[in-house]
Amino acid sequence: MTVTIKEEDFIQSIADGIQFISYYHPVDYIRHLARAYEREESPAARDAIAQILTNSRMCAEGKRPLCQDTGIVNVFLKVGMNVRFDTQRSLQELCDEGVRRGYTNPDNPLRASVLDDPLFSRRNTKDNTPCIVNVELVPGDKVDVQLASKGGGSENKSKFAMLNPSDSLVDWVLKTVPTMGAGWCPPGMLGIGVGGTAEKAALLAKQSLMDDIDMYELLERGPRTKLEELRIELYEKVNALGIGAQGLGGLTTVLDVKIATFPTHAASLPVAMIPNCAATRHAHFELDGSGPAHLTPPSLSEWPEVHWAPDYNKSRQVDLNTLTREEVASWKPGQTLLLSGKMLTGRDAAHKRIQDMLAKGEPLPVDFANRVIYYVGPVDPVRDEVVGPAGPTTSTRMDKFTDMMLDKTGLIAMIGKSERGPVAIEAIRKHGSAYLMAVGGAAYLVSKAIRGAKVLGFADLGMEAIYEFDVKDMPVTVAVDAQGTSVHTTGPKEWQARIGKIPVATA
Repeated sequence: MTVTIKEEDFIQSIADGIQFISYYHPVDYIRHLARAYEREESPAARDAIAQILTNSRMCAEGKRPLCQDTGIVNVFLKVGMNVRFDTQRSLQELCDEGVRRGYTNPDNPLRASVLDDPLFSRRNTKDNTPCIVNVELVPGDKVDVQLASKGGGSENKSKFAMLNPSDSLVDWVLKTVPTMGAGWCPPGMLGIGVGGTAEKAALLAKQSLMDDIDMYELLERGPRTKLEELRIELYEKVNALGIGAQGLGGLTTVLDVKIATFPTHAASLPVAMIPNCAATRHAHFELDGSGPAHLTPPSLSEWPEVHWAPDYNKSRQVDLNTLTREEVASWKPGQTLLLSGKMLTGRDAAHKRIQDMLAKGEPLPVDFANRVIYYVGPVDPVRDEVVGPAGPTTSTRMDKFTDMMLDKTGLIAMIGKSERGPVAIEAIRKHGSAYLMAVGGAAYLVSKAIRGAKVLGFADLGMEAIYEFDVKDMPVTVAVDAQGTSVHTTGPKEWQARIGKIPVATA
């Protein structure tokens, strides 16, 4: 029997799914992260996980994005061969219209991050289209839909290699994961695709991230196959690296490791590894011709009783309006700060434009002297918000601009996500500056510390414009101090050594 899927039902299901995954974590992620929080012994990592869990509950209650990077959309379709679509549009066009509606919903507008020309103009499409569509024709009379929004921080850490058939997958993973840094916002999940061809391995890795996190259950019952044995081995060995939440050092770097395989050429062993971040966002539904899909929200009882709040006894309060280089130089690696006052924002496009203007001798629209810059591209505000979710972006993308900003503009400190590379660390040391880390995956929580926001420059860049934020008790950690000591180096080393000496519960 032929089943007809109406155009509007399909489009609305995609749009509704986009909204749903923007503010609801999957229940399996919540449960596994809550277990990781309970067993975490690293104070810095435990605090980071507390912020992520608190942010998650706030987003579920407030229906606002888990992360300011609301991702590029991946749609995986399994279309039954007895299905017909009542439409004149292609599947790509249908999915794009669903994405367009989902991202421009006035009740919860999502950040548009997709550019229509990756090499030259890099113009924002304004509605986050096009999405990435994968279609498989299968027997049956239904359309199976898997929907995911993948942030740039984790997507950029994707790895691929053509190994020799005799090479060890475990060795490659353990060598590769430390090179990914913390820009993918652990704790999360690793999806590994093995076999097929280069593009098939990458697709397998991405699709494996749609599976439920079930490592706790797997460890409870024990492995039944060689693939499950391999998953457990990688889970335990990756966590033994000590990278920890946000790369600060700790017991949990991954909540699960998924592996999908496909037959391959005798001379080949293609391997792809793609991480999923703390803003794990995906949903699964079916369309059978009876109307649009309905997704059931998780119960708030699924969230643990974790409510992060500023700790005025343990954190140093900093007035950004009177901040001096001498005070910046006094900050210690790993110290937690609560920032209040006015800061500037700017990321990739703004830094490139500043570089070009300085090279031409043109005046900048903003005075950076003795100021702090926050690497962020916020979501647009709704209702009474001054700004939407505004978590940090990956800081290493600004490394090549760091010496210029510290040397030419008078900037004295930076805030972002994850580690800095050696070029940036040397610039920080040379100029007696500091780099502060905010928690990736806590964007809505961070936005509540922002009491005012206005654009001061480069308004045409949209979310990449230079804003001035007025903040109150914004939580950050000193990640690189004025002497060039990085907690993203010292923390994992310390916890890798500790894990080698203490019993670690794996379930």
